[in-house]
Amino acid sequence: MMVASGGHLTSAKPLAGVVVVSIEQALAAPLCTGRLAEMGARVIKIERAEGDFARGYDAAANGQSSYFVWTNRGKESVVLDFKAADDAALLRRLIAQADVFVQNLAPGALNRAGFGSEALREQYPRLITCDISGYGTNNAASNLKAYDLLVQCESGLAGITGAPDACGRIGVSICDIGAGMNATIAVLSALALRARTGKGSGVSVSLFDGAADWMTIPYVHQVYGNGAPTRQGLKHPSIAPYGAFTTKDGDEIVISVQNEREWRQFCSVFLQRPEIAEDVRFSSNTNRVSNRQALDRVIAEGFAQINSTEALQRLSAANTAYGQVRSVAQMAEHPALRTWPMTVNGEELRLIAPAVRAPWDSEHFESAPQLGEHTESIRAEFAVQAGAIA
Repeated sequence: MMVASGGHLTSAKPLAGVVVVSIEQALAAPLCTGRLAEMGARVIKIERAEGDFARGYDAAANGQSSYFVWTNRGKESVVLDFKAADDAALLRRLIAQADVFVQNLAPGALNRAGFGSEALREQYPRLITCDISGYGTNNAASNLKAYDLLVQCESGLAGITGAPDACGRIGVSICDIGAGMNATIAVLSALALRARTGKGSGVSVSLFDGAADWMTIPYVHQVYGNGAPTRQGLKHPSIAPYGAFTTKDGDEIVISVQNEREWRQFCSVFLQRPEIAEDVRFSSNTNRVSNRQALDRVIAEGFAQINSTEALQRLSAANTAYGQVRSVAQMAEHPALRTWPMTVNGEELRLIAPAVRAPWDSEHFESAPQLGEHTESIRAEFAVQAGAIA
């Protein structure tokens, strides 16, 4: 039975006994290996002497970086310099005992150091390697720096996000997060394949590939249809009414009407004007989209006459789908929000629980490691044995 670094038994978790070695930084790779750690894997995080630079992004989590505590909980931190001969030998011994090797350094960096994924799998046939890059390899964009916002722009995501008069950044590091999730899927798939074949695989993901995948609908409209959707703010490009409206007391509520039955109920119960549903301009979704400005004026007038409490009551009575445009502070009080405790610098914080609910949930988080916290214990554990060849 394996014991995780924080002392909690992990035998009931699906990846108990799996060892992951990761040379990682920032967000995408740490998120991937963080998810693997939540599933019970032992994750040994290799850091340079100055540490993963995400440690310095902010100090919002009781003096530690919010990015770092989110994506590195439950890992072991080892400081080494794989360009130095002794540390390179230690890294090779770690990889020899690993099931999975993950890295998101600059393209070619590990190849030059003798730790390229293909060469590692030749030496260790059961090893699964996962390479995370910005734009993939062997193309004209491969060497571009790939920070999240840059990929949002290059992939077209920013071009369809925001208000009509300005592009907008998606408010979280969505391309990094997507790459981390895709890498997790890739590693789990490779582990499943190895269980059948006994052989490891090389998998890779890029931030751009993930963003481009999400852009499939706009892409198809642009390349094969009548052009990609334009920026709509809090509106839907092909459904109406679907957007935000402001109540008498200044709250914004987004409504979504998906079919004619819902439209008639909305007009009758919420607007209290059933005749609007029969207006030829609004009698089908196609007509409503074509006459969106007139439609929005009618609905905006209805919202402006009542406060948010009454608006929500009417929307519920009409069985109209809605969502309140919440601030982060309001989201933190949402009735659906689940949190788990995590100790950070001696204080318990409540962090958002994992999105996947599973029987192996422990309902708490292990701490994120201090820089080099496990260096000495790992060096001792993976020391060269007497008479062995390094």
